Amino acid sequence: MQPSNVFPSLKYGRLLLAGMMLAGLLLVSGCSTASGTIDGNTPGVFNHYVIYPLSAVLQYLADMFHGNYGFAIIGITLIIRLLLLPLMMRQYRSQSQMKTKMAILQPELKQLQDKYKNKSDADSKQKLQQETMQLYQKHKVNPLAIGCLPMLIQMPILMGLYSAIKLTPELADHSFLWFKLGSPDIVLPIIAALVYFVQFKVSQTAQPNANAAQQKQLAFMGYLSPVLMGVFALSAPAAISLYWVAGGIFMIAQSYLAKKVYAPKVEVALGGSV
Repeated sequence: MQPSNVFPSLKYGRLLLAGMMLAGLLLVSGCSTASGTIDGNTPGVFNHYVIYPLSAVLQYLADMFHGNYGFAIIGITLIIRLLLLPLMMRQYRSQSQMKTKMAILQPELKQLQDKYKNKSDADSKQKLQQETMQLYQKHKVNPLAIGCLPMLIQMPILMGLYSAIKLTPELADHSFLWFKLGSPDIVLPIIAALVYFVQFKVSQTAQPNANAAQQKQLAFMGYLSPVLMGVFALSAPAAISLYWVAGGIFMIAQSYLAKKVYAPKVEVALGGSV
């Protein structure tokens, strides 16, 4: 009998994240009907507590950079990423701990799978599932910890930033490098997709050990997420692509930092082999 997937939802965990990202992007695109300007008196909870503060910060940063809203976008991206950094590093630490635990339990897991290798009846499958769950509990492993909280936090920020761009005329009309921040661009979405693909590949070094099936799912996500991002960015204001490019570059550096901090600890725990 082939090893069964003890946690069916784990198989679709990464796909769920892709669906959440796509849904979030669709929600963002729904904000494109916004018009006019925004200030502290604009009605609406989301307008008052998300869009207006983002617009105000963008204008403040632009003033610091002598009216350059491109640098303001990069600046607010760095601020957001720095605020999320403790949460992201905690997630990397959890992933490193998971990697160590998964490596330690692999011999027991293989022994358990070999035990039911030639059995295909429903009762044997159920026993394999139960014993595998007990093994995970013994080693305090939670395969369902897919770590989507940082992305969930970023979704309202992305939605607010999209609307802030639409409702801040000075930003929407501003040109930065070769593109206008408030208009779609062709080149920048491609750069954003490539940056996030590189970020995905770099971040995999902090992921727990995965079997062949899980590696295929992760590879699928590695291509799907940047493609979804690039397709959406083609019709979104270039400022969104700039936000993604700056954020992706920051996350690449963040992944390298996490590897430097946590990889040695994993190597020591595994006796010199990661």
